[in-house]
Amino acid sequence: MTHAKLKSAFLHWSALALVVFAVSGCSVVMATRQPSKKNLEVLKPGGDRDRVIAELGVPVSSEKIEGGKKEIYTFIQGYSSGVKASRAIFHGVADVFSFGIWEAVGTPIEGAFDGKKISVRVIYDQDDKIKETTTLSVSDP
Repeated sequence: MTHAKLKSAFLHWSALALVVFAVSGCSVVMATRQPSKKNLEVLKPGGDRDRVIAELGVPVSSEKIEGGKKEIYTFIQGYSSGVKASRAIFHGVADVFSFGIWEAVGTPIEGAFDGKKISVRVIYDQDDKIKETTTLSVSDP
């Protein structure tokens, strides 16, 4: 092969690699930005209201009832850090081996698997300790 052909081949493959890396990454980024997994252990009877709020956020409704209060929390149950990292690595490897074509599949997959929307009712006693927890709904957002 002549020097001109080597240079042309190098430029061709460099341009192709640049295009692959430019279009890849959407599914990788989406996988890392998925919602985090909530620790539902905070919902066990006897747990503190402050820990529930710290983990799930502020309740969407709160009302005083006889002997305590009733609150409803709605949140997205996401994925652990390990699961998110594994998904991102898989998408990255698939992007490289498919020259970016995987993005046509990986991006919609990450868009579909973005956690579950969960609503729970928590009944607290007068000391803000959990008496009872009920799951009201679980659905895809």
